[in-house]
Amino acid sequence: MPWATQHPFLNVSITPIECSVVCSKALAQEYFAPVIAQTPKRKDSNGDRATISVEDFVVISVEGEGLDAGQRVLELTSPLALAGISIFFITTYFSDYILVPAKARTQVIRALEERGFAFEKSTEAYTNIAAHHRNASSTSSFDINPPSTPPPANVSELSARTFSLLRRRNIVPHVHRDIRLIQCAGRRDSYSNYSAQDLALQIGLTKCFVHPPRFLSLTLTGSEAPSLLLEKSTLPHFGSDDVLLGSKNDYLIPISLNLAPLPFEATGIVCGVAGKLVGDGSGQMMEPVEMSYLSTARAGMVMVDERDLDRAIEALNRGEFGLEVV
Repeated sequence: MPWATQHPFLNVSITPIECSVVCSKALAQEYFAPVIAQTPKRKDSNGDRATISVEDFVVISVEGEGLDAGQRVLELTSPLALAGISIFFITTYFSDYILVPAKARTQVIRALEERGFAFEKSTEAYTNIAAHHRNASSTSSFDINPPSTPPPANVSELSARTFSLLRRRNIVPHVHRDIRLIQCAGRRDSYSNYSAQDLALQIGLTKCFVHPPRFLSLTLTGSEAPSLLLEKSTLPHFGSDDVLLGSKNDYLIPISLNLAPLPFEATGIVCGVAGKLVGDGSGQMMEPVEMSYLSTARAGMVMVDERDLDRAIEALNRGEFGLEVV
């Protein structure tokens, strides 16, 4: 599967809000910049014209082992949010990826290592050594002082301020009940050689893009098989069940946050949302809601299990700064 491993990192996400691409700067300049330059800007476009980020970002990979997905989101984003670092976050089948401004790379690595994450050369990813010895339901580790002096002192306060900001900007979570997603991936044993499964995966992806989906996220890296978040209705495009790893019967429902009203460098959004759903140490949380997260250029997509959707909506509504979910 050479086509799937020729890029260090590539994510293409199509959501009800936008199409977003994360790729190398060289690819962006070669393929996207010329097209954008030749596309006339309409007077009524309201900022919908395609753009390329001016700031450079680096990708940090964290292996998804030792904690539930939602707990990992909170563990990874809380030290960065408290340090005032703007991030993008992508949950995939195998790993979590944090996109941070290149200028903040050293600060991010220091914050992760102080939280118990260590770089493993064998996997070229960070792993959380402490996670294997921590009670996953404990939230005491989130009540930490920030390394600098940002306004929030802990995750509970940060979550409250995040939701206050969302309310002031009239950003309302939207539940897409008619979209049922599957988190899946290609098979590791076939991504180094061409095989029938590899061909079926390529054909399936081509069919997905030829018939524009309402939701699809594809992540390619240099070391892992392709990871996909796609609509259940598109599974027949891939033929037999053995082409894709992952449960075909556990459905995720996306909850979207259109973050276009916020500045591009806004911080604390991912952590604030995770704090509401997973628990922020405030002692006011019911049973944690399992979640995963997908950042795109101007939006945040929260995925929750179909069976947990009502509890997720209740959690987002709760408290003084709760949001009315539509």
